[in-house]
Amino acid sequence: MADGARRAGTRIQAEPFDLGLEANAFAAAQTGAGAIVTFTGVVRDVASGDLAVMEIEHYPGMTEKAVEAFRAEAVARFKLADALVIHRYGPLAPHEPIMMVATAARHRADAFAGAEYLMDWLKSRAPFWKKEVSGQGADWVAARDADESALERW
Repeated sequence: MADGARRAGTRIQAEPFDLGLEANAFAAAQTGAGAIVTFTGVVRDVASGDLAVMEIEHYPGMTEKAVEAFRAEAVARFKLADALVIHRYGPLAPHEPIMMVATAARHRADAFAGAEYLMDWLKSRAPFWKKEVSGQGADWVAARDADESALERW
């Protein structure tokens, strides 16, 4: 990325985002990348199929700082030209986008690895707390062993 160019960065927000607009804006800002990878996570319905809402909480200031530090680490570790992390909070309905990761690198292997690394960290270590509200009541989402195990490969 050219000196003085604005890096994509991190956004923690309640507002919905437009995946197409975000991906296109990120891609348009990349001048030396040969690969751009995007991933969007959406609210999954609970097994019973009656999820009313997923409530996502965070500590403002702390969350942004932690996610941005990890984004910067991924950029350095995987030689990324740039990376974008968007993560929402507040009440989200089933099938709404929760988060988006975009990475750009000279080569696809670095772009894919950087995106996976960011997604694994966001899923298991980012300071967000999720509560599923359904017809059966409200339950906090517990950490899964599989999510923690995914970090071991890095």
